[in-house]
Amino acid sequence: MTFPSPSGSSLKEALSFLDRYPDVQALDIVLTDCHGIGRGKIIRRHELAAIYAEGRPMPSSLFGEDVAGDDVEATGLVNVDGGGDKRCWPIPGSLGLIPSTGRGQVLVSMYNDDGSPFAAEPRNALLGRIDEARAAGFTPLGAFELEFYLIANGPEDRGHHRLAPYALTGHRPDHRNTMAVDELDQMSPFLDSVYAGAEHLGLTLESVISEYAIGQYEITSRYRNLLRAADDVIIAKRLIRTTARRFGFEACFMGKPFGDQAGSGMHLHLSLADPDGNNRFADLPDGSLNPLMLQAIAGIRETIGETMLVLAPFQNSWRRFASTLYSPASDTWGLENRNVAIRVPANGGKGRHFEHRVAGIDANPYMVAAVTLAGAMEGIAHQKDPGPAHREDATPSSLGGSLPRSWRDSMDALEASAFARAALGEELHRSFLAVKRAEWSRLALMIPDTEWSLYGFVV
Repeated sequence: MTFPSPSGSSLKEALSFLDRYPDVQALDIVLTDCHGIGRGKIIRRHELAAIYAEGRPMPSSLFGEDVAGDDVEATGLVNVDGGGDKRCWPIPGSLGLIPSTGRGQVLVSMYNDDGSPFAAEPRNALLGRIDEARAAGFTPLGAFELEFYLIANGPEDRGHHRLAPYALTGHRPDHRNTMAVDELDQMSPFLDSVYAGAEHLGLTLESVISEYAIGQYEITSRYRNLLRAADDVIIAKRLIRTTARRFGFEACFMGKPFGDQAGSGMHLHLSLADPDGNNRFADLPDGSLNPLMLQAIAGIRETIGETMLVLAPFQNSWRRFASTLYSPASDTWGLENRNVAIRVPANGGKGRHFEHRVAGIDANPYMVAAVTLAGAMEGIAHQKDPGPAHREDATPSSLGGSLPRSWRDSMDALEASAFARAALGEELHRSFLAVKRAEWSRLALMIPDTEWSLYGFVV
C-alpha cells in the first residue's frame, strides 16, 4: 500500500540514487534525537524504495532517551501505547552516499498517524518556527560553522586522550598554529576525503581552517535555507566522524574536550529574506544598520538566558565558558567583535547578517536554530531595541545580564520560560528538560578520578 509522504519526499529521488550507485548494497536511515545523535537502522538496498513509498516505523521513545541511549520515563515518551512505533519519512534532498563507508544515507523525520509532525522531534520544532516566519513574510536563511578536534585512537597518554597525527606525515601536532596553511596540508588526505564525500551528500562545505587550539579545526558551509542549513550540520558531522574512523582517528564534537585549550563552538549566521529573495537585513542606503536586524538582535538578547540549556546542553558544555575569550556566555552584541554573543561582521551591504556565537558544537542545530529564530521574530514583532553595541575592544569577563551561571541553573531557566515553551513546543520542552534532569542526576552519582586525587586521602 502506498501513502502520500508528509515530508514531501519523492520516490523518484530513491530510484535516481539506486540508478546512480548500482554497487551500493546498504544505507543508513538517520533520525536525529534531542542530543543531535543519529538513531535508526542500516537497511539493504532493496528496502529503500519502500521507505519512500510508505515510510518506515520507528519507536517514538527514541526522543525520550538520554545521551547514553537509556530511557527517561519522565519524558512521557517511553512505553506509550504499548511502545508502538510511529512512521518516519525521508527528508527531501538528504539521500546521498558516504564514500568512506560505502553506504548510502538518508535523514528521516517522524510523523503522527494523521500526517502531522511528531512534536517531540527537534527538527519539527524548527519547521514550526520557519512556518511562522514565512507567515509573517520572511524566509529564514543561515549557515553554521563547525569546530571540532581530531583525536588519536589507541593508548591514552597518562589517562588523557591524545591528538590525532597528521594524515599526510604521521607527525603529531604540538603547536597551536592558528590558520596555518601548512597545518591543513599535513591533514589534507583526510580533508580531501571529507570534501569528496560532501559532493555525494549534497553538502556545500566551504572553507576549512586550523582553529585556535592544537588539533582543532573549523569547517564552514554555504548560506542557504535555514532548515537545510541545520540538516547540513547533522550530515556534515556524520561525514566527518565516519571519515575520521577510516583514517584511524576519531572526530570529537565535545564542547570542551581539553581544559587548557579552546572549546568548540557552532556559530549560526542568520538573516531574513522577503518572498522575492531580497535580504531584509541589508544596510540602509546611508550605510547604517537596518532597524529590522537590530530588532531581531534585541529579541535574541532578551531570550538567550532562557535558552542557555539549548545552547549549552551538557555539563561539559559549560566548561567552554571558563574562559570567555571567543566563547561568550553573554547577552552582548557588537560590530566585528568576536568576544560578544551576537556579532555583526564587517562585510555588510546587501549581504548583511549577524552571527550567534554562544552555542557549542555539542548542541542540537535544529533546537539552536529554533530558539534563535523565535527570539529574532519576537524582537521584530515588538520592535525591540538592542541597546548600544559593545566597543570593539570590549572583552566580557563574566556571564552577562541575568543569564544562568551553571548547567543546573539553565534547566530551571528553561523550565520557567514561556518563550522557550513556545519556541520548542510543549512536548519537546517537557521531554528535553526531563532528559537533561536525568543526565544531571546520573552525573551527580559518578565520582571522577579528580575528586579521589584531591580529596580521597587528604581531608
